[in-house]
Amino acid sequence: MLMPLPEAILAVWAPFAALFTQPVWHHVHVLWMGAVLCRGPRTVASVLRVMGLGGERRFEKYHRVLNRARWSGLQGAKILLGLLILLVPAGVPLEIGVDETIERRKGSQIKAKGRYRDAVRSTKGTVVKCYGLKWISLMRLVPLPWSRRPWALPFLTLLAPSERANQTAKRRHKTTVAWTIQAVQVIARWLGGRPWTLIGDGGYACVRLAHAWVARGVTLISRLRLDAQLYAFPDRHALPRRGPKPLKGKRLPALKDRVGEALA
Repeated sequence: MLMPLPEAILAVWAPFAALFTQPVWHHVHVLWMGAVLCRGPRTVASVLRVMGLGGERRFEKYHRVLNRARWSGLQGAKILLGLLILLVPAGVPLEIGVDETIERRKGSQIKAKGRYRDAVRSTKGTVVKCYGLKWISLMRLVPLPWSRRPWALPFLTLLAPSERANQTAKRRHKTTVAWTIQAVQVIARWLGGRPWTLIGDGGYACVRLAHAWVARGVTLISRLRLDAQLYAFPDRHALPRRGPKPLKGKRLPALKDRVGEALA
């Protein structure tokens, strides 16, 4: 028997019931409440213990919610994004942050793992590598009255297998840029043409990404090196000629020069 929940919590939790069958929904309810109450690693065993089900003989039915039950995580992300939009005041601009994180994992059973730069232990002069899984997370940036900085609330997380893992599985490898473009296409379709802003670090300062986002009415904000080489779009109709079409136009002033002009 589950403990009763306040109406405010049920109003947020109820929309996800459409993703599951009734028996699976009962197990999801237990896992969700236990994950909120659990301290430390949120494993299924820890969740069951904190819910008073440490002696449950049929504990495997809770594991099957994550490895066998049929439900769409993509639809769950759509519902969660809709709730984040409804819970935030209408005047707040829709800003979504994107970033990748490495989950340190080892072992032969972890098929999608790769060797990546450890951002925590690496320094400017020393690069430390680690094995793990790369996750690309998209988060709704929400201002809160008790915080000077906006909070990032994740609603969609994608696993980006390493190139070696894709070669072993004989799958086409997709880079972080390709995964992000695919996620932007899905989110733009969910929002139905509503304008929004995507914010990322220097790894997302890419012309290919910019073209994909501009075509869908998305504003991109990213870090860019001050000495980056910038070019105008090619004017392919001014001088018709044979052979390959130009890929870039006239060289533009560097950002450091523009900053100097602004400060002068």
